[in-house]
Amino acid sequence: MMDWAGFAFAMGAFLGSHFLPRIGGIREKLIVRLGRRIYFAGYGILSLVLLAWVIHAAGQAPYVKLWPQESWMRWLVNLAMPFVFLLTTCGIGVKNPHTLGGKSTAEFDPKHPGIAAVSRHPLLLALLIWALVHLLANGDLAHALLFGSFAAFPMLAMWGFDLKAKRLSETQENELLTKTSWFSLAPVFQKVWWKQNFRTLSLRVALGLFFWVGALHLHATIIGAWPFP
Repeated sequence: MMDWAGFAFAMGAFLGSHFLPRIGGIREKLIVRLGRRIYFAGYGILSLVLLAWVIHAAGQAPYVKLWPQESWMRWLVNLAMPFVFLLTTCGIGVKNPHTLGGKSTAEFDPKHPGIAAVSRHPLLLALLIWALVHLLANGDLAHALLFGSFAAFPMLAMWGFDLKAKRLSETQENELLTKTSWFSLAPVFQKVWWKQNFRTLSLRVALGLFFWVGALHLHATIIGAWPFP
């Protein structure tokens, strides 16, 4: 029972860290006092620490089997994770003020959409894919609660960001919603898109693959689970 209590406490701390700063303008006050860069750097570090804690707590919770683990499930995770890292590194600072990690001062240019042509919510999509494949590969109750919660958050967030943009009813927001989608591979097969974005995305792609290889090798050490079947 204590293990379940520890898991619940860790989940509460992680979820609370994402919702509490929005109450009473706490986040805005901290940004003014600390500066935007320092605030988000500290918030990012805190989120990673809490994420590691809640994943560890899920592993310590009593094992309640919901479905059997098959080898192909872990292979699916390994196939999906490079794409998750690429979405993450390419999506930071996306030219969309209405998404997680987007430039708040950016103006969407339909002629040069960048990574937004693939997804207008790349960071949230990366989180959703990460959560879904790990949900499938972990067939116990604690991890189902963990990754199920992580999958629900980006879906609600993407819907909320789009709804907010739609309510603004401005030309740029309308172009953003009509000329992009949650996910589309069509731009990847267009030469024009590559000519426009190759120089910008090449370094980010290299960084994404570097971090993926590092995470793959450190997965067993940090998370405590061997990533291969």
